[in-house]
Amino acid sequence: MNPQSLAVDYAVLHDNALAARVQGGDPEAFRHIMKRCNQRLFRAARAVVGSDNEAEDVVQEAYVDAYAKIGGFRGESALLTWLTRIVLNEAYGRLRQRHANVDVEQIDAAQLEPGNVIAFPTTPTNSDPAAALARDQMRRLLEQAIDALPEPFRVVYILREIEECSVEDTATALGLRPETVKTRLFRARRQLRDALHDTLANSLGDAFPFLGPRCDRITDSVMQRIQK
Repeated sequence: MNPQSLAVDYAVLHDNALAARVQGGDPEAFRHIMKRCNQRLFRAARAVVGSDNEAEDVVQEAYVDAYAKIGGFRGESALLTWLTRIVLNEAYGRLRQRHANVDVEQIDAAQLEPGNVIAFPTTPTNSDPAAALARDQMRRLLEQAIDALPEPFRVVYILREIEECSVEDTATALGLRPETVKTRLFRARRQLRDALHDTLANSLGDAFPFLGPRCDRITDSVMQRIQK
């Protein structure tokens, strides 16, 4: 262990204080930075590249890049915003390499297929298996709807709604004007609302099933009563 890390309570240190320790030669501080930032950075990368495995690769490469560049971090923006920008640069670089750039002006006309499910963690509120199954099904519906959003809208939606970033932080991370962030979030919400409405409407015919043994049981019970 690095001598500088002895007797240091990293958990109480502000992000900028952790960054300063890394700049001073304490790599253990960077471990704590990663633990704090992993979820948002993974989600941001996943929103761009559309794959869990590739998103993990993106985050790892971005961390290596960030560690090499951290000497240039001056705290003008939040450390998490700075890291998010590095992750997004890495993710978009991979898109360019595979010639998958999206023309934002053609987004509304694009026909996009849902990708893999984004595995957002859930916190069960009780131990009811039926309730847990219902939550899981609703989560998957939402994840699939988010995954089907055009990438520029998906990234904004995840940063603003899932990670609860401010408009300003999202704009800084993506290199956009705040007005553009607001517009893309509005359009993402509208597309999600429409997609979920269609999905749920198509599922209404399957709601409250009363088939199999339950159907047989009540049918038999009624028949016994009316045949007395």
